[in-house]
Amino acid sequence: MPLYEYHCNDCGEAFEKVVRFSEADIAPACPNCESMDTNKLISTIASFGISESGSAFSSNSSCGSGGRFT
Repeated sequence: MPLYEYHCNDCGEAFEKVVRFSEADIAPACPNCESMDTNKLISTIASFGISESGSAFSSNSSCGSGGRFT
């Protein structure tokens, strides 16, 4: 099951919750104040190790050989 991040509109708390895909849009209660006025946050895609050329690894590495990020 995926991990989703939510925000409470009442107390401002941000929290994470593991939920089923089918239940991702159902607002969970805030663990801090128990308010039901929460909404799912939109996350950005992780882009670690990606260079401007789009290559993630140095040219002297190969898959599975422990190559280093550039």
